[in-house]
Amino acid sequence: MTQPILSAHLNRFLLGAMALVFVFTVQVRIGAAEKAASARKIPVILDTDIGDDIDDTWALALLLRCPELDLKLVVGDKQKGTYRAKLIARLLETAGRTDIPVGVAFGDRDGGGRQQQWVEDYDLKSYPGVVHEDGVQAIIDMIMGSPEPMTLIAIGPVPNLREALQREPRIAEKARFVGMHGSVFKGYNNSPKVSAEYNVRADVPACQAVFTAPWEMTITPLDTCGIVRLQGEKYAKIRDSKDPLLVALIENYRIWRNDRNSARQQSGKKEKASSVLFDTVAIYLAFAQDLCKMETLPIRVTDEGMTVVAAKAKKMQVATQWKDLAAFEDLLVERLVGDAADSP
Repeated sequence: MTQPILSAHLNRFLLGAMALVFVFTVQVRIGAAEKAASARKIPVILDTDIGDDIDDTWALALLLRCPELDLKLVVGDKQKGTYRAKLIARLLETAGRTDIPVGVAFGDRDGGGRQQQWVEDYDLKSYPGVVHEDGVQAIIDMIMGSPEPMTLIAIGPVPNLREALQREPRIAEKARFVGMHGSVFKGYNNSPKVSAEYNVRADVPACQAVFTAPWEMTITPLDTCGIVRLQGEKYAKIRDSKDPLLVALIENYRIWRNDRNSARQQSGKKEKASSVLFDTVAIYLAFAQDLCKMETLPIRVTDEGMTVVAAKAKKMQVATQWKDLAAFEDLLVERLVGDAADSP
């Protein structure tokens, strides 16, 4: 074979090799970009009146099991600061998530609630993670120090957030708000009569401040969150799980119901349903909306604690109906149980 022919074959080989290297490099870069995009999580802060209704405890457990969300801080709200912080801290410790800081509620730190028994002997100082004595300032610092917009999930009355807005109004420019608040077209128990929903009426001025702040807002009112309840097999999967976080969840539920040592429990009979899980819907709306009918509505908080559609009010995304409530229940169970369903 002559030298020119050898050179031609060599050139074709080199060109082919270079093309393969180029294709491989592009594929690696695309794969890395797709992996980075899929791994990107939404940074969130949870503001909660945990320890009153049990649904906050369910909501925190769900949030910890949502891979789309990156929980940066949990803060108790509506006074009872020590009690709420202890519940948050012990739940995070049970879940193995002591990397998440805890914030103490704004206002009075005394007082307890229906889950007091579960934290009676828990020392908040023993929490391995960070405890912020000023939970409001922790919220401000987290939002203002974040390199990307923060999602603030509020599942209770919002005196913390009113105080935060007064101290640093710019937080509304760097965060979006997702809340469990209001009653727009339906009331409690799916009633056609609207209600002054608790999270609003418990501190109307605070809610008015939050509902007029210039952040993007999404809410689940009673219209959607007021009819969420796990029953039958769906509830049993949570109740019977051996996962430590879910065991703690059911312990708290039973304490909250004041029947931990009831004759019904001692006889081996088991409850068959959860209470209404209002707050879990706000957790869902922080990362998805496809299971709900979302409407852009101008909502005003009245002095009586009603959330009314008013022409000149701030517009927000409102989950007014379910498209598929059963699918949400399935998602809730799937996220909570996860790989723990077959745990010994």
